[in-house]
Amino acid sequence: MMKSFKLKNILLIACAAFVFTACSSKTEEEYNKPALYWYNKMLKQIASADLDEADDTYTSLESEHRNSPFIPSAMLILVNAHIDEEEYSLANFYLDEYIKRFGLSKDIDYARYLKIKANFLGFKYQFRDQQLIEDTLVQVQEFKAKYSTSPYMPLVDTINARLSMAKASMDKEIVDLYKRKDKEAAAAFYESKLKESWIAPNEIEPVKVPFYRSIFE
Repeated sequence: MMKSFKLKNILLIACAAFVFTACSSKTEEEYNKPALYWYNKMLKQIASADLDEADDTYTSLESEHRNSPFIPSAMLILVNAHIDEEEYSLANFYLDEYIKRFGLSKDIDYARYLKIKANFLGFKYQFRDQQLIEDTLVQVQEFKAKYSTSPYMPLVDTINARLSMAKASMDKEIVDLYKRKDKEAAAAFYESKLKESWIAPNEIEPVKVPFYRSIFE
């Protein structure tokens, strides 16, 4: 009986020690590390496709070393990682911060190109993303005006052409919709927008939408 009691006590103590150790290891926080430490750790996490942890590590880098020269490149690396994972909202979050903080950087044209790219790739819904198209086309025109010699200009031109086609297709669909509803004034308004486009009406291709989603558009 006494041996059994001692054995139970030993097991309880061992379990308690295990739980305490496990909890301690989980709650142990890293801090006060060199900027290079955080930067390299973030790169390893991105390479392992652990973007949530990479975001947290970047937060540590930015918090402890706000003026570190690693910050700009870390932000752009995270932007590309989130774009690759189709997480365009997070990519735009970092891009907005980058543009605000490093507007005079030699890589600002690259950041603004990535902003256009993220918006373009985020265009998914034919009739729900009208404002996104409008805003991105404005960004395209600003890019073309400010960075005419940028090496990213051909890519921006390609996005511009495809978004302009999407916008023209959307405007044409809206014209047809208003005509079916006998709303001539509204139809005429969108027809005037179509005439302002450099795309001829017979060149407009309908935006391809999966059948399962088209019924909700």
